[in-house]
Amino acid sequence: MTSEISFDYQPGSLDRADVHQIMPRIDSIPLIDLVDTFEIGAGMKPSGDMYGGLTPQLFRFDSATEHFHGSRKPRKTPVLACSCGEVGCWPLFTRISLTGDLVVWDHFEQPHRPTRDYSAFGPFLFDRIRYDAAVQNLDTAIESHKVS
Repeated sequence: MTSEISFDYQPGSLDRADVHQIMPRIDSIPLIDLVDTFEIGAGMKPSGDMYGGLTPQLFRFDSATEHFHGSRKPRKTPVLACSCGEVGCWPLFTRISLTGDLVVWDHFEQPHRPTRDYSAFGPFLFDRIRYDAAVQNLDTAIESHKVS
């Protein structure tokens, strides 16, 4: 069974409303809520309120299509950043695999805590056509907010 994916692209904190963040939603639930629930339930410490949306202005981000099609191979792709907005601080990574009909997010990891076991988190399977449409909508939102 596949899940639905969407991406919010929203202004960050009030003092930096010009810096937008990407928040993936799986079946309408923000990914930060899903991972917080998983980490807390697994007794991981620290956990809860550790993650935030990706901030394209703060790291090498060519396009949503490149990023969310797993162009960082063979490395994993960051899908969440730290609550401070930095990908290098406290990110959540996943492997993104594309097939003809499906996109799979699996093998999640928190690189600063390599002993954490995320094998029970996911995998998340998405219909390729709907996934590509969601990523294209995100690319359009990002382009419409770029400052000339």
